[in-house]
Amino acid sequence: MIDDPETITNELLQCLIQDKKPIGILLGAGCPYSIKDTAGEPLIPDIRGLTDAVKSKLTAENCAESWQNICQQYNDDFSRAPNIEEILSRVRGLRDLAGGGQVRGLDKIKLESLESNICKEITNCANRKLADSSTPYHNLASWIGAVERSEPVEIFTPNYDLLVEQAFEELRLPYFDGFVGAHEPFFDPYAIEFDKLPPRWTRLWKLHGSINWRSRAVDGVVNVWRSGVAEGGDVVIHPSHLKYEQSRKMPYLALMDRLKRFLSTPSAALVIVGYSFADQHLNDVILQSLQGTPSAIAFALMFGPLGSYPNVVRSAKNRANLSLIAEDGAIIGTKQIVWKEVDEKPETLFPGVIEWIPGEGEGTLWKVHCNLGDFRCLGTFLQGISGSKGLRRKTDE
Repeated sequence: MIDDPETITNELLQCLIQDKKPIGILLGAGCPYSIKDTAGEPLIPDIRGLTDAVKSKLTAENCAESWQNICQQYNDDFSRAPNIEEILSRVRGLRDLAGGGQVRGLDKIKLESLESNICKEITNCANRKLADSSTPYHNLASWIGAVERSEPVEIFTPNYDLLVEQAFEELRLPYFDGFVGAHEPFFDPYAIEFDKLPPRWTRLWKLHGSINWRSRAVDGVVNVWRSGVAEGGDVVIHPSHLKYEQSRKMPYLALMDRLKRFLSTPSAALVIVGYSFADQHLNDVILQSLQGTPSAIAFALMFGPLGSYPNVVRSAKNRANLSLIAEDGAIIGTKQIVWKEVDEKPETLFPGVIEWIPGEGEGTLWKVHCNLGDFRCLGTFLQGISGSKGLRRKTDE
C-alpha cells in the first residue's frame, strides 16, 4: 500500500502533464482565502467572515429588523446560527411564498430589500484584485497556457469573485464562460452544451454565479448578462441549491450539467482544492457522476488534517475513484492511509509541497506534511510543472 505523499504527489503530477487527458479544476472558497492582502488579512473572507461582514453592514442600516428576524427563525428551526448562504437561501424562499401578504412577519418588499442588500454587500466583499502576477491564480493560468492540449482544461468554481478572470487576462490566455457578445454579453446555454472553441481556450464555469452577472425581465422573459461590477440590476448569485424562479434557474442548472458532463467523460480527472465539501448539492453532483463513470477520478486536496472532514472521508471510503489527499494522510481506493514516519529525513522532489518535520527529542522520527491542499503550495507545484514564470502570450502584431 502507498503510505507516503511523495508517491501520491508524483501520481498527481503524471496525471496533470498529460496533454490528451480531460482535466478539470474545482476552486473552492479556500483559494481566495489563502491569499493575504497587505495587512495580512485574507483577500476574500471565508463563509464565517463573509457572514460577519454582511451582518455588520446590514444591522447598521434599515435592514436590521429583517436580518434579525431571519436569523432568529433559522436558529429556532435548526438550533444554530445560520451563515450568509443559508440566510440568503431562506430570504429567497420566503420571498417566493410571500405574494401580497406576509410570511413569518416579513412581506415581499422587506424580503426583496434584504436580498438586494445582502447581494450588494457580498459583491463589496468579493470585489477584490490580485496584487501582482505571482499569485497561485497566475501559476494556475501559466500551467494551463504552457501545454498544448487536445482537450481543454475546465475550471469549475462556486466562488463569486473575478480572480480567475484577472489572472487569465493578465497572462493573455483565452477562456470561455458561457457568455457571448460584446455590448452586453448574454448567457447562452446552447453555447455551453455545444462549444466548438479551440482546446487552448479554457472553459470557466462559475457554478454559483458571479458579482458581474445581472438579470432582468424584458417582456416577461428573464435575461442574464455579464456587466461591470458597479452596474445596476439584480446580481445573479446562487448560494445553494433551490428551485429558483426562471431568472436564476437556467445558469445554475446549465452549469451544474456541465460539471456532470465533464465527470461523465471517460478517464476525466478533476482536481479539487479549497473546497470543504460543505455544499451538499454540489457534493451529490460530484459523487453521483463519479459513481456513473468508474474511469473518471477526482483528487480532493484538503487543507489541514484528514480528520477535519468526516463527511467526505466517509464518502471516499465508499467511492474508489475519489481520492482525498490531506496534510497527515490520504484515502486512496477507499483505503485510509496515515503518512509513515522515517528515521532520516529523505530528499523530496516537491519542496514546499512535501514538508519533513523533525520530532522532538533524541532518536525521534521524522514526520511529513503534504501541503497540496494549501492553494499557495498547489500554485507553486503547478508553476514547477509549467517550467515558466510569468508566462505571457504575445499580442498579435
